[in-house]
Amino acid sequence: MKYTAIVDYGVGNLKSVSNAMAYIGRKTLITGDAGELERANAIILPGVGAFPDAADKLREKELDKVLRSQAGHKPILGICLGMQLLFDWGEEGRGCEGLGLVGGNVDQIHTELKLPHIGWNSLTFQNESPLFRGLEDGAYVYFVHSYCGHVQDEGDVIACTQYGPSVVAAVSHNGVYGCQFHPEKSGEVGLQILKNFGDLIQ
Repeated sequence: MKYTAIVDYGVGNLKSVSNAMAYIGRKTLITGDAGELERANAIILPGVGAFPDAADKLREKELDKVLRSQAGHKPILGICLGMQLLFDWGEEGRGCEGLGLVGGNVDQIHTELKLPHIGWNSLTFQNESPLFRGLEDGAYVYFVHSYCGHVQDEGDVIACTQYGPSVVAAVSHNGVYGCQFHPEKSGEVGLQILKNFGDLIQ
């Protein structure tokens, strides 16, 4: 049976993602094993916490190499900090390299509003994406973050949200997707996004 690997690298809300995928009938495996990631039909990279700590943990387990090698061969979805790690570089704390799967960098949200940005906010879809199939512009999802991605290529942005300025909420590049929000905590909208991601499996 086809399955999605949820990357276990010591950072992330693994069970809530796994439970949401199970709810929509998708088989998952929580794993930090490189071979399992290579055998999986799709990969989800969750994450909570600080960019440099998470990037260090990926490198320590050499999972950064696996993710780079699998990109373009199967769908990959980064969630929250997992999305930020897809970028070239993160400015949180000490500057730190990311996975380089989406061109750009991650920096603190430049807003006069309170940080972290916590709560429900609406999406504005920028470019058509299978990730948002069946959803209407303005759909609400749940955010918890103080940093956001800044892309090199605006064509990689598939959704934005407003938190003072416009903030990149989702990206897509060569079969690699990222959601700054938490689809596993975003009710029916989030479940539809996860289902759409699962439908990308060949």
